[in-house]
This record gives sequence, C-alpha cells and structure tokens, in this order.
Amino acid sequence: MRVPLSRDTRICISLSGRPSNTGTRFHNYLYDLLGLNFVYKACTTTDIVAAIGGVRALGIRGCSVSMPFKQDVLALVDEVEPSAAAITAVNTIVNEDGRLIASNTDYLAVQRLIVEHGLRPEQSVLMYGSGGMAAAVGAALRDAGFTSGTVLARNAETGQALAERLGYDYTARERGADVIVNVTPIGMAGGAESGDIPFGDAVIAGAQTVFDVVAMPSETPLIRAARAADVPVITGAEVIALQAAEQFERYTGVRPTAEQIAAASALSRA
Repeated sequence: MRVPLSRDTRICISLSGRPSNTGTRFHNYLYDLLGLNFVYKACTTTDIVAAIGGVRALGIRGCSVSMPFKQDVLALVDEVEPSAAAITAVNTIVNEDGRLIASNTDYLAVQRLIVEHGLRPEQSVLMYGSGGMAAAVGAALRDAGFTSGTVLARNAETGQALAERLGYDYTARERGADVIVNVTPIGMAGGAESGDIPFGDAVIAGAQTVFDVVAMPSETPLIRAARAADVPVITGAEVIALQAAEQFERYTGVRPTAEQIAAASALSRA
C-alpha cells in the first residue's frame, strides 16, 4: 500500500554516471508493497563531494553508489565496513544521524550465494574478468576461504594486478576449474558479445558450478549452456536481487521475503 508523501518521508537515492530505473523500480515497489514511508530516486552529479555533503546535510537515509564514484566516496564517509574495505569500493552508504557508513553489498551478496549454493572452499575457481565487479567477486571468494583461484583476463595488466591482490594465479588462456565465473560483459543483452559464451564446452561440462554475474538477461548463453550440460548454476539475477535486498534492509531495517525480493528484482529488470 502506497504511503502518502509527507515531511516524514525518508529519502534514498542512487548516484551514478549513467542513472537507470533498476534500483528505482526495485526499492519503490517494495516500499509500496510493505507500506513503508520511503521514496527512492536515481540521480547523477558532476560534483561527488557536494553530492555526498548533501546526503549528510539533508538527512538522506541511503545512497546507492555506482560507477564512476565507487572509489571517490571512500574519503567522504565516516566509516568503511569490511565489505567495502576488502575491495576499496563502495556501493552503499547509510546515513545514521549524519554519520555516513559505507559498505559493498555486491561483496555481501556473493558471500551469501556461496553459502546458499553450497560452494566449498576446497574447490578450485576460474574467474574470467578483472574489472570492479571481478574484484568484488574475487574478494568474496578469497575471504570465504577459496585459496585455489585463477584470474583469466584479456587485459594482462589488470588481470595480473587483480590476481596478485587476491593471491590467485593469472592466465591468459582458458583452463578448467570446479567453479567457473564470468565477470565480463560477454552474454549481456544489447552488448557487442550478447550471443557469445565466455567458456568452451569442455570447461563448462567439467565444472561443478557455473556462475555468471551478467544479470540481463537472467538466462545468458552461458547459463543456458550450463543447464544443457546439467551443471548447477548461479545467475547474475540472483546477485543483483540480493545486493539490492541488502541495501533495502540497511536503509529500512526490514528484510523482504525471498518471494518479495524475486518479484521486485523481476520488475526492476523488465
């Protein structure tokens, strides 16, 4: 049930170089469903210092942070939780009476999925990608005890740097592993490689779990190939839903049910 806007309505925003409706749909859908006196608005800025100052000064309850601001805001908050410190990147800020607390719910979502899907630290990992999300996924795996890992990346410089940071190996050539993870845009709807699969058939068939961080579509070419090979999967839709749910709970103090999260996520990606 929609709660009428009033002076008591709590405001949450997102700050992104390219705002989208994904978070706006997710959060506002759940505010209405749960009868919470909140509203969520997507924003952008050319002055991140002033924008974060506004979050503090105006009592904005929560702020989702996307590229290119994830590192810049580290120096602008009062507390950095371990989830953000592990990858020196923030995607969530909560305003506790003027004290800004930063975290990274991508990292938290991956750690939750590791447990939910029964992944085991003794399993080997091959992660394809070396960007910001790869850093979050890799750190979540490393901190969950996965010590046998390899970073596969087309960019040797960033791939080697990420592997060194994680304590993993680096490779420019595909190899098999128990858990294979795609953290590149390969398979993303609307992208140049939307119809491509990042791993070969033998590597997919030999894996114990296939994890694709690409969320749109939820059934990427890689996920479809893994299902066809009867290999268990973790989808990007699960990641984006859980990271948003973690934000939602931090902002409101309310944890939606799994069914409510799934419905909000499906709406946000429609």
